[in-house]
Amino acid sequence: MTRPNPAPTRARCRASGDRAAPVLVVGIGNPSRGDDALGPVLISRLQQWQDAGRLEGVELLSDFQLQIEHVLDLVDRERVIIVDAAASLDAPYRLLPIKTETVDSGSAPAAVLGWSTHRLAPNALLRLYRSLHGEPPPLDLLAIGGCSFELGAALSAKAAANLEVATEWLLLELQCLPTGTAHRP
Repeated sequence: MTRPNPAPTRARCRASGDRAAPVLVVGIGNPSRGDDALGPVLISRLQQWQDAGRLEGVELLSDFQLQIEHVLDLVDRERVIIVDAAASLDAPYRLLPIKTETVDSGSAPAAVLGWSTHRLAPNALLRLYRSLHGEPPPLDLLAIGGCSFELGAALSAKAAANLEVATEWLLLELQCLPTGTAHRP
């Protein structure tokens, strides 16, 4: 499997009056750290669909981690899905709705709870959005199970299998959205 370019890609600045795509899918992770690449790899797969004209109404973004600047990417969205690797997940993937309230640490992967000066948890991103822009768009975390996060490692076999299942689910989900259109070949 080829690795995506490790350089983060940012949403393009919109000209005044241009409306954002209704759906934003953000892949979070470091392509150089084994299964941490799950988010960016999934975005690369979706990009192939988009390049073929089969994924309209969806904007794709890949970055190493959430930052406060990502609050700007949420403006004018109807739905946001963040894709990230999760250790110790009991299923290939799990979709977790993110709320601005504090998340119960017993039922959420570290990506939901983590906070430091270098990253921002999804619920903190929503709180920041609310303080600046009002009610945030619905945001879900698509956590994909991974088990090997060593520097320089490739995706583990388990993570690759989980990625297949999660990608198929996400493509079906995007097809069902009234604003986004994914067309199967």
